[in-house]
Amino acid sequence: MTPSVTVGVVDYGFGNVHSVRHALQSAGAVVALTGDAAVLDACDGLVVPGVGAFAACMAGLRAIGADRLIRAWAERGRPVLGICVGHQVMFERGVEHGRDTAGIGLLPGAVERLASARLPHMGWNVVAVPSGSRLFAGVERRRFYFVHSYGVHDLAPDPGVDRAVTWCEHGCDRFVAAVERGALTCTQFHPEKSGDAGARLLRNWLDDVAALAAAGTVARTV
Repeated sequence: MTPSVTVGVVDYGFGNVHSVRHALQSAGAVVALTGDAAVLDACDGLVVPGVGAFAACMAGLRAIGADRLIRAWAERGRPVLGICVGHQVMFERGVEHGRDTAGIGLLPGAVERLASARLPHMGWNVVAVPSGSRLFAGVERRRFYFVHSYGVHDLAPDPGVDRAVTWCEHGCDRFVAAVERGALTCTQFHPEKSGDAGARLLRNWLDDVAALAAAGTVARTV
C-alpha cells in the first residue's frame, strides 16, 4: 500500500486534469488541483498534465509561472511527473506547423511530428522498458494508452546523468515513451487512461514520492 502523500496537479488550462486527479486519488494520493505556486510548492510531488498543441501548453505554463516552478522542482531533486504534452514540454523545443517553440529544457531533444501515415497514434501499445526501471516495475510487458501525433524521435546525449529511457514504435516511427531522470519522470502515454497497468505505474511513482518525503532531505522551492 502506497503511503499517503500530497500531489499537486498543475492546473493551467490544458490537460485531462480531472481524470489525472481521480487516478492519483485511486492510487492513494491526496491531490491538490491548482495553479497557485505556493499551494503546489507545499505538496510532496508535482504532476504536469497536457493535451493539445506544444506552443499553447507552454504559453499556459508561462502565464502562471509554472515553467519556472517545474524547473526549480527538478533542479532541487523534487519529484515531477509529466504526462502527454506535459511530457513533451520537458524537452528543449517543440516544432509544430512550422512553429519552433522553446520548452522547459530539462531534457535534451526536440518534439516533432511523427512520420507514420496513420495519425494520430491513438490506442494501446506495448513499450520497450529498460532493465532496472522503477517506474515500470511489475508492468514491463503491459500495454499503455497513447493519443498523440508528435513525439521525440532522437534523445540527445545527457553526459554524466543517470537516466532510463523507454521507447515505443508506431508504424515507421520510434519515439520516446517515457523518461526517468533523477526526480523527473515523464510519459508520452496516459497512465490515467491505461487501466490496471497505468494504476500500478502511478503507485510506483507515488512510492518514490513517499520515500523522498519520508527522507525529508528535499528543500522547498518557493
